[in-house]
Amino acid sequence: MKGKKRGWLLALAIMLLLLSACSKKEKAGAEEIVPEPEEIEEIEVEEPVEEPEEGGALLYRAPFTGVSTEEENWARPVLATINNHPHARPQSGISQADIVYEFMAEGNVTRFLALFQSELPETVGPIRSARDYFIHLSKGMDAFYVAHGYSPDAQKLLANRYVDNVNGMQYDGTLFKRSTDRKAPHNSYITGENIMAAMEKVGASDEIAKVPPFTFHESVEDAKIEDSASMIVVRFSSNKDFINTFSYDPGTDTYNRMVNGILTMDKANGEQVGLSNLIVMEANHRTIDSVGRQSVDIESGGKAILFQAGSVKELEWKNVDGFLVPMENGAPAKLVPGKTWIHIIPTNSGISKSVTYTP
Repeated sequence: MKGKKRGWLLALAIMLLLLSACSKKEKAGAEEIVPEPEEIEEIEVEEPVEEPEEGGALLYRAPFTGVSTEEENWARPVLATINNHPHARPQSGISQADIVYEFMAEGNVTRFLALFQSELPETVGPIRSARDYFIHLSKGMDAFYVAHGYSPDAQKLLANRYVDNVNGMQYDGTLFKRSTDRKAPHNSYITGENIMAAMEKVGASDEIAKVPPFTFHESVEDAKIEDSASMIVVRFSSNKDFINTFSYDPGTDTYNRMVNGILTMDKANGEQVGLSNLIVMEANHRTIDSVGRQSVDIESGGKAILFQAGSVKELEWKNVDGFLVPMENGAPAKLVPGKTWIHIIPTNSGISKSVTYTP
């Protein structure tokens, strides 16, 4: 009996030793396990461009105007072809455009490409047909493109969804409305609300994807130099309906625009178009068909002249990542915060012949 009891005690002792060893191993193993750190979500914070001088809310620069605002606006730019035939004047929405590009179309008639990003008007128009170089400019800026109609080359680009767009040929009477006070093709309009609806309908993003490389002065005074120009005339042809006259108002530090003795006003809101910058850019033009349609080189750059704050500078321009940018000493020339008008004139006419100004 004693032998059996002694064997049982020995077995119990061995079991206790094994259990103790296992416990020590588990503790040792537990000490060796290093918990993985929790993943911290990275939040991108947009840096404000500037702070107000006397405290208060942070200010941000609007990307196309350089105007300081308390709220960031990352809306996608909208580029709309606006009719500039004399029968289409005055136009609606142009006083709210950040930039207006004036291009030759055909028959020595110009058309506007109005860029809206800071604000979208209630009504824009009259909307006119697309040209391929309008579409290429829109593509370069990743803008949502609005037109009514198209040239053969433009139609091919739009049919292939080269740019996000809406066209009145598909939405005449729905997204686009005809006014009764004018005759076609000078009476097609679209509302800002319908532009946003069109973006949703075609599955286009409504947020800005490319920030322009424009730079801006801190104040108008920084832009003033000795070379002054208070009255500027820009000619697209000898036709007085396409000769632009700009006058500088030192009280507002802006330029008004006049054609054939008539101030450029916005039909929709009755406001006068006021511009902080006027830019004239030379580009090669080539007539490509019997109708007189143009091919315009917006890639190669060329001569430019900049008017701002009552002053004038002879510069160059370049296509910088899709944006037409005035350049000074190899860098983007600084603009005065506010709205800008850009004339694209034929190289064969030349700035020296097409532009005159007086101090």
